[in-house]
Amino acid sequence: MQYQRDAFKSGTQEGHFPPFSTDASKLEALAHERLSQNGWLYASSNAGLGTTHSANREAFNNWKIVPKMLQPNHERDTRTQLFEKTLSAPIAFAPIGINKIYHHLGELPVAKVAGELGLPYTLSTAGSVPIEDAAKSNVVGAQQGYNEGLGAQYGDGLRYYQLYMPHDWELGANLLQRAVDSGYEACIFTVDTWSLGWRHDDVATSNYAFYKGIAADLGLSDKVFMKRMREQGIDMNDLPKIGERWVDSYWHGVPWGWDDLPKIIKLWKDISGGKPFGVKGIQRAEDAERCIEAGCEIIWVTNHAGRQIDGAIASLDALPAIAEKVNGRAKIIFDSGVRSGSDIFKALCLGADVVALGRQWIWGLSIQGEVGVRHVMKAILAEFDIVMMLAGVKSIQEIKENGKDLLKYMPNGVDLALAAKAKI
Repeated sequence: MQYQRDAFKSGTQEGHFPPFSTDASKLEALAHERLSQNGWLYASSNAGLGTTHSANREAFNNWKIVPKMLQPNHERDTRTQLFEKTLSAPIAFAPIGINKIYHHLGELPVAKVAGELGLPYTLSTAGSVPIEDAAKSNVVGAQQGYNEGLGAQYGDGLRYYQLYMPHDWELGANLLQRAVDSGYEACIFTVDTWSLGWRHDDVATSNYAFYKGIAADLGLSDKVFMKRMREQGIDMNDLPKIGERWVDSYWHGVPWGWDDLPKIIKLWKDISGGKPFGVKGIQRAEDAERCIEAGCEIIWVTNHAGRQIDGAIASLDALPAIAEKVNGRAKIIFDSGVRSGSDIFKALCLGADVVALGRQWIWGLSIQGEVGVRHVMKAILAEFDIVMMLAGVKSIQEIKENGKDLLKYMPNGVDLALAAKAKI
């Protein structure tokens, strides 16, 4: 809430206004103006006709918050625990690759702001900076946030590594070793993107940064991958060819199966000394159960923001059944379609432990780099706090305990329970 008050005060009394509106539609439109055509198309493209993307938003609209009044919640606590770490709020930075097509510094300002605000940062295997550099930037931000009281609880940051597992086992092991050596505290194995979904505009414009020699820095900084390039006789100055080989090493291949999952978990556990492992891309309760049986501590509920399968279930619609099946045996991280503090509140009510945002901070990065990311995420934090206040709750634990009582399912504005009674 303080960020709102500061904006009012600085604007009216000092003439210093926020850098831009964080209204989702205005934010997206401004990013569209600032980005190149290719940058915009890659950031905004969805699978097929975009029906899954639309379903994500419709699902949020179908759930209505039912606020409680006269609650003594003038002092609220947005903090939550995740694997013995205290987050300033149950909000995370979702992994998004190729950040250099949005800003020349790529993932660095994003990792820094996450550290400042005391929120988990997740680096994608498709990232456009080395694993080590993103970690250093996260630590710098965390130290700054800790020293200045911006929200960071720890001076060493909190970061996860999102894994697209290569079928080259030695390469995969080396990526994980680099992540562990750089202080990443969990591995998030993404299983819904071993091949890209059909995205019309990207295909029509041949919009693929890797094949143009852009954003293969993570591979270029990997000793195993570069050894493979030398073995294959690849010209080290041929960045488009290297970019092609890099992305082809973990996408466009053969999908992993359930029998492979325990082996990948064991690889991470052996390298990391037992740090948490999660699977990202879950939309079915039975798949969540199989992940837990295999040894996962994190279930990441997502449909990749509608970018992989057209006509798929909304991620929010999948969440309640998954949360019921998991029943506290693993932490649930949720993303897809999140645009506001209200959306975060709803997802928490429906069973998420942490809600991750992607496109929102991408728009901020595209508009104004580090300043833009910080502004967007501080606005989200402020809005979430205000929603908690006005909904009548004072802690994340209270949301978890009373989530079902705080929401009502009303598709198209219709209370189905009342409608059923009226028919009787």
